[in-house]
Amino acid sequence: MSSHDPSSQKNAGILTIVAVLLTAAVLRSPLTGVGTLIPEIQADTALSHTLAGMLTTLPLVAFAVFALVSPGLSSRYGIERTLLYSTVLLGVGLIVRSLPSIQLLFAGTALIGVGIAVANVLIPAMIKQSFPLRIGLMTALYTSSMNLWSAISSGISLPLSRSGLGWRGSLAFWLLFAVATVLVWVPLTRRAPMQDLQTKGMKQPTAGDVPAAAGGVPTSAGGVPAASISAQRDGSRLTPSPSPAIWRSAKAWTITLFMGFQSIMFYVGVSWLPEILHEKGMSMDRAGWMLSLMQILSMVGSFFMPFIATRAESQSFLAALSGAFFLFGFGGIWLASEAWSILFISLIGLGCGTTFSLVILFFSLRTHSAKQASQLSGMAQSLGYLLAAVGPTLFGFIHDQSGGWGIPLATITAMSVITILLGFIAGKKGRISEL
Repeated sequence: MSSHDPSSQKNAGILTIVAVLLTAAVLRSPLTGVGTLIPEIQADTALSHTLAGMLTTLPLVAFAVFALVSPGLSSRYGIERTLLYSTVLLGVGLIVRSLPSIQLLFAGTALIGVGIAVANVLIPAMIKQSFPLRIGLMTALYTSSMNLWSAISSGISLPLSRSGLGWRGSLAFWLLFAVATVLVWVPLTRRAPMQDLQTKGMKQPTAGDVPAAAGGVPTSAGGVPAASISAQRDGSRLTPSPSPAIWRSAKAWTITLFMGFQSIMFYVGVSWLPEILHEKGMSMDRAGWMLSLMQILSMVGSFFMPFIATRAESQSFLAALSGAFFLFGFGGIWLASEAWSILFISLIGLGCGTTFSLVILFFSLRTHSAKQASQLSGMAQSLGYLLAAVGPTLFGFIHDQSGGWGIPLATITAMSVITILLGFIAGKKGRISEL
């Protein structure tokens, strides 16, 4: 069937949506279940809190290093193929991580990080390229899928381990999803060389095709300026365009730092909140489900925020409010009793979802093209995750040195204030120059 056939175009669009949602399902779930399993891993391997924190830090380092090369890989192989290869690598990492060796535990964790890093960068560009008129909706679906499966991972990892699989089998469970994701990307990669935006049924919009926002600026259905919908392709490869001054842009740096600080909040939470709650008197099983609650609320926040944010001229207030959820959430966990945990965990969850979806949205709202979006995404995720990589290990190290969670929680609460300020600045309207 010709790729220009309307039914073929529709099927390809549906398959692309499924591929994006399945990819999102494996971008966090292999990591978020680790926190509830850390006591079992430590009991079996005698790892310190500092080294246990490395199980979360290693993927973040991989995110930082390989986020920068992802746009180049996409230019060479195409977005679809690069996403396929990254998912295969993620699956290999899941296998290696589950093998009976401490060295392979860390090696597999690193491979998982590399696979996730590439997909982290390219999925937002894929959304901008394939669904230029539905950026808000697709961003909401993408981040919601990621958070939903993260929540499920946190809740079922410990029960899976205790069902007879052990902690290694529990960590390997997500290989099933990686395989399913690969099977969906394969047919898309076969179509990619023959496709452009028209064969996907996405006509390049003009000022006459889309409604105008306040002030007469043409916008897409997702609220993104039509001028920003300028993805140019050769097949599925992003074609060369004038190199934007990403690295000289104050706005790009602010988005990058906002990405880093909100990531610290999330990864410190999924790494250590179960143990913190356990020390406050909560059972480990319930602590695991509290982590699931955190990510369910994260899903809610990440789903609704793009719809709200794309209708606002500036996202400063929304970004600052999202950061404030962290301030009251971590501050409450630090100072209040265990009885209030459900409230403060919920606030942290809302903060995780709303800040992350805003960052992903900024990659589109603050750029002119899919190429520039992938470059900003690469910069923000590379340096942002490098900053975030310090969080879980430093948190564990401070615990080892201080003998408790008080000082680490005070530190993360103070960092929440910085997140609020960065979000306010990053949310100001305007796009990065292409000059």
